[in-house]
Amino acid sequence: MVPDSSFLVELIQTKMPYGKYEGRYIHQIPVHYLEWMQKQGWPNGKLGQFLATMYEIKINGIEQILEPIKNMVRQQACKRQVDW
Repeated sequence: MVPDSSFLVELIQTKMPYGKYEGRYIHQIPVHYLEWMQKQGWPNGKLGQFLATMYEIKINGIEQILEPIKNMVRQQACKRQVDW
């Protein structure tokens, strides 16, 4: 069974919609802010899932697992620009 990476791809592409880090990609949010949010309670829905996932990735020191996905997203964005 092949894992579905679409959740992580969407996490990489999603920007924080509000707050101190509004407009930043979720993977760019500092761990101290994610720790604060975790104590406050994650928002409902997909945003909360993204933030909680990013929190777990950062506190466990495994951010490098996102590098291949970031590279893939960058390549796709460059290809879309060339296709215009």
